[in-house]
Amino acid sequence: MSPAELGSYLNALHASEPDLRKRIAILARKNIGQPYSLNLLGEFPFELHDNLPMYSLTHSDCLVFVEHTYAMALSSSWEEFFWTLQRIRYKDGLIGVATRNHYTEVDWNSNNAWLVQDISAKLAGAQAVSYDITVDRAKFLKERHHTIVNIPEQTSREFYVKTSQVNSILDHLQDGDFVNVVSNKEGYYSVTHVGLVVVDANGKRNFINSAEPQVREESFDTFIARTQERTRTSKVANPRDLAGFKFLRLRDDIVIPPSISLPRPSH
Repeated sequence: MSPAELGSYLNALHASEPDLRKRIAILARKNIGQPYSLNLLGEFPFELHDNLPMYSLTHSDCLVFVEHTYAMALSSSWEEFFWTLQRIRYKDGLIGVATRNHYTEVDWNSNNAWLVQDISAKLAGAQAVSYDITVDRAKFLKERHHTIVNIPEQTSREFYVKTSQVNSILDHLQDGDFVNVVSNKEGYYSVTHVGLVVVDANGKRNFINSAEPQVREESFDTFIARTQERTRTSKVANPRDLAGFKFLRLRDDIVIPPSISLPRPSH
């Protein structure tokens, strides 16, 4: 769709389907087959560190797919969608590569706590496991985006559901739950992929996600088997192993916070 067509569609969808979770499932499935493209978005033309745009209606990577789906489901016009998308993508809605939610656990999940809340420990119960993750944003931004900032390192403890336990908690998942795929590489655990939960006509909980070559809806068993086979056949030394999943639930009382006003650029 063009932006104008999307705006009209969102207005009609918002009017015909009042349930946010159902709107998320509808929009997610509309994009099944959408081509996958890694490192898709940037801040252009707001910032000039690259020429990547601030939205895409034609392609997605795993996070772009989730962010666009949530923003569309929360909006009833093109203008509202674009504003909501930036509110989701950036800390406090302040557009810039330094404020973009680069790290899933400590950026995206934390800065979008108004939208979702982590239910991983509750789902796993006594079998809950955790890992500590330390992020150095200053180093990342300098090496990846040639941007110099003074941000201290941050450490966080993250709970997740082990791969072997997932089937026992599937019935507790809902349309629109945010899925974080946790991987382990030589003892370093982190979220390396994301997607959404959708419930099919038979009540089965599936995983809809954007991965090479395109957006697909699949069972968790299929995703797990596919991921484990990729690890088994990888020619990379010490490839990542699938450790489990984090799950975040949409809040019932969602109120989109205002964005921080942009400061006037310095000379």
